[in-house]
Amino acid sequence: MISVSLSEFRNNQSDYIAAAQREPVEITSRGANRRAVVVSPEFFDRAIQALEDQEDIRAAHEARHDHGPTVAHEVLVKELGL
Repeated sequence: MISVSLSEFRNNQSDYIAAAQREPVEITSRGANRRAVVVSPEFFDRAIQALEDQEDIRAAHEARHDHGPTVAHEVLVKELGL
């Protein structure tokens, strides 16, 4: 990951946006205070998809271990009019 100061990023933002297509660019201020990270759209999309996948996995795990009230298949079919 590339790390640059906010002022350096402002002065050369097109270069750092181009660099972000290859690797994340961390923008800092006042030394080491992390302000933002610039990433490529593809990296962002993959990260969001991975987070959504993890949420789905967690929800499926919870559903499998939920021992709350159940409804028989026949009862559900009748209630739904199927």
